[in-house]
Amino acid sequence: MDRLQAITAFVAVVEHGSFARAAERLAQSVSAVSRHVAELEQHLDARLLNRTTRRLSLTEAGRTFHERAVQLLADLEEAEQSAGGGGATPRGTLKLTCPITYGTRVLAPLIAAFVARHAEVRIDIELSDRTVDLVDEGFDLAVRIGAIRSPLLVARRLTSTTLVCCASPAYLARRGTPRSPDDLSRHDCLTYEFSPSRFQWHFHAATGEERVVRVGGPLHSNNGRMLVAVAAADAGIACEPDFIVAPEIDAGRLVPILTDWTLPSGPISAVYPSRRHLSAKVRAFVDFLVERIAPDGTA
Repeated sequence: MDRLQAITAFVAVVEHGSFARAAERLAQSVSAVSRHVAELEQHLDARLLNRTTRRLSLTEAGRTFHERAVQLLADLEEAEQSAGGGGATPRGTLKLTCPITYGTRVLAPLIAAFVARHAEVRIDIELSDRTVDLVDEGFDLAVRIGAIRSPLLVARRLTSTTLVCCASPAYLARRGTPRSPDDLSRHDCLTYEFSPSRFQWHFHAATGEERVVRVGGPLHSNNGRMLVAVAAADAGIACEPDFIVAPEIDAGRLVPILTDWTLPSGPISAVYPSRRHLSAKVRAFVDFLVERIAPDGTA
C-alpha cells in the first residue's frame, strides 16, 4: 500500500463528500479511490468512514485521523514549496466572504493595508451575514463569528466578541430600564435572523444563574447594524456584538443595560476549507489579520 496515496484519497473523499467526486478531483477511477481507502482502514485496523447508500460520515476514529492527515499533507506541501522555492510570493485573486458590519468597520482598512503590501494580490470580497458554503461557492477564505463546528473547515482564531444589550436614553426614559432579564418580556426587543436562537436571549449571573428569555418586538432583521440603528432611533432594545454597538455607545446614542448579567461571547476566526489547499495568498492574508487584529478586537 502506498500510504501517502491512500491518505490523499481518504482526505479527498471527506472533503468532497463522495468517492465519485474525490475520484474526479484526483483524476483516478472510483474503484481505485475506494481501494485506497479500504487499504488504509485495513492498515490502521479501524473503520474511518460510515458508508450508506445516501451519504458518507466520519467515524470517531475517522474524525481524529482526518485532522492529523490534513495537517500531514499541509506540512508536506509546505516542505515541497520551501525546497523548490515555489509559491513563496502571494499572488492572484483571493475570494473572501465576511459579515457585513465586521467587514466594513474592521476588515476594510486592513484589506487596504494588505493590498498595499502585496501588490500581486487582488481581493474579491462578498459581504454577507449568512453562512456561505466555501467549497460549493468557490471561496478561499471566510471571516466568521461564532463556533466553527464543521470537521471540513480549519479555523484560526483572530479575536472574540461579546453581545451587548442596549437601548437609547429616550426609549429607557419612556419605557423604563429593565432591572432583570425577565423584564425584557414587557419591552420592544429587536431580533436578529442569524442568531442561533433568534427569539431567545441568554443571560448569566456572576452566581452562575442562567436566564433564557423569550423576546419579540417591532423589528426582525438579517442585519445587526440595522437593528442597532433602529434602537438608536428610540424604537427598542438591541442585543448585538460589541463591535457593532460600540460607536453608538461611545456617542451616547445607546446605553448598555442589564450590566450585572453576562451575555454570550464567541470567537471571530479566519476559516478555510483545508490546510492542504492553503495557498501563499491565503496564508499571507490570515497571518496579516492575526498580526493586526488585537485580542480586544481592535485593528
